[in-house]
Amino acid sequence: MLKAAVAIAKKDLSLSLSGAQGLVQTVLLGLLLIFIMSLSREPGEMSPPLAAAAVFWLATAFGQVLVFNFLYSLEEAEGARLGLLLAPCPVQAVWLGKAVAGWVLLFCCQMVFAPAAVAFLGQHVVGSLLTGLVVVAAVDWGLCALGSLLGALAVGRSARESLLTVILFPLLVPVLLAGIRLLETVISGRGFEAVSAWAGTVGAFDAVFTAAALVLFPFLYTGEE
Repeated sequence: MLKAAVAIAKKDLSLSLSGAQGLVQTVLLGLLLIFIMSLSREPGEMSPPLAAAAVFWLATAFGQVLVFNFLYSLEEAEGARLGLLLAPCPVQAVWLGKAVAGWVLLFCCQMVFAPAAVAFLGQHVVGSLLTGLVVVAAVDWGLCALGSLLGALAVGRSARESLLTVILFPLLVPVLLAGIRLLETVISGRGFEAVSAWAGTVGAFDAVFTAAALVLFPFLYTGEE
């Protein structure tokens, strides 16, 4: 399963980065959201770290929808989805491969969102950069595990693609709240003692989303157009 998932992830990343279509749209949307949010503050005024963290994760959440819509559309043009289903590997390998590819693409987009949020929202990051990267990577996995599962539900059905955001965002609320509080702690340089419960929330929901995806994905990802 892992070997097949790695092959699928490499294929998706190669197609995504060669044309850069999915990345460009995601980055532009995120930067637009950050810029619009920055207009709410007076010139020279610093936004609170909590507000800056919220804007960063809002841009990430909307970007996630574009990333997984793009990744699951790669097999639709030539009917390659059926080929993936007939491959001699568990169908969960498709979920894992696309989740990993989405995790990498989303993290690349966040490397653009982060300096933009610092610049437009007037932030001065006091905490450890390494800690911030670990927090972002951990929260991203929860987003991508669920995004890859629900992306399979909407793929190939334009009427359902518009519902992906409606279904996805309520389920992501606990992870996003945890990510906001943890990232705010990194920006402000405060200790993690006050928000240690949020770190546990991220770990718990990462595990729940991963387990749910492994069980439910075969029922959602079918060969039907």
